[in-house]
Amino acid sequence: MTEHDARPPHPLLTDTATDAGRTGDPRQALEALRAEIGKAVVGQDPAVTGLVVALLCRGHVLLEGVPGVAKTLLVRTLATALRIGTKRVQFTPDLMPGDVTGSLVYDARTAEFSFQPGPVFTNLLLADEINRTPPKTQASLLEAMEERQVSVDGTPRPLPEPFMVAATQNPVEYEGTYPLPEAQLDRFLLKLILPLPTRENEVQVLTRHASGFDPRDLDTAGVRPVAGPEDLDAARAEIAKLTVAPEILAYIVDLCRATRESPSLSLSVSPRGATALLATARAWAWLAGRDYVTPDDVKALALPTLRHRIQLRPEAEMEGVTADSVLQSVLSHVPVPR
Repeated sequence: MTEHDARPPHPLLTDTATDAGRTGDPRQALEALRAEIGKAVVGQDPAVTGLVVALLCRGHVLLEGVPGVAKTLLVRTLATALRIGTKRVQFTPDLMPGDVTGSLVYDARTAEFSFQPGPVFTNLLLADEINRTPPKTQASLLEAMEERQVSVDGTPRPLPEPFMVAATQNPVEYEGTYPLPEAQLDRFLLKLILPLPTRENEVQVLTRHASGFDPRDLDTAGVRPVAGPEDLDAARAEIAKLTVAPEILAYIVDLCRATRESPSLSLSVSPRGATALLATARAWAWLAGRDYVTPDDVKALALPTLRHRIQLRPEAEMEGVTADSVLQSVLSHVPVPR
């Protein structure tokens, strides 16, 4: 799914989609979800689709973009339209792990310690500017993201279902930041780039604001719940039935192995990246209305699924090579099954 290809090549967004959530068809409900988000967020269709894919795969998303491109608004609107809970944490240098996961608090009335859940106990956690907090606090999310539980004082506490972390980071300001280590980046299913809007989209944003739209009040945009967790469960059950030919599996492996031979990379895609690409390609194929996966499905999700799982050599960076350009080269050279 490239930043210029917002959706599968078929008409997912229709005028009647906003009422589809009541039909019992999970695909139509998620089509309606994407249309509903469009009432508040303009020009970020690839990111909207990426978040839906991540929810279908029970994965987490890293959102990268300069301030003011609607990263926070996108997450809030998604939670409203999907009828799930959301909480936002502003990551700062003084944030402690217990501020995210929760901690034991002494109750003087009972003379006992009781657990006070942190903001991670929600369905959709917005970890804002995650790279502004030290590694110790960043690591507090690792168990939650991987095991979907939080352990405090040796007691594991399960997180709600669904559960997704949507973390944001600023790509242009690195002073006073703590870059996420490769092991933590690999826990994110997708890395989505939110670009600046086109002139037409920016005019549309200002037109909405001139008409009274308030991003802090989604009711002014008419955003309403059109899908729910039950639609995600039904969709996942259908995705699990998709046919994946052996040739497609081999193609995914060949793409990932090709990154290990690139002279521009010091870190290549691991088997975890291959399984992630399989999962996102299956979700993409299902959204496109098919019951089988094609090579185009794999190509469509290769960049957002793999771009954060590779690391450039310093000399390649100095030459202007990017992670996306390496992956594009791999996609153009690895033979496509027919």
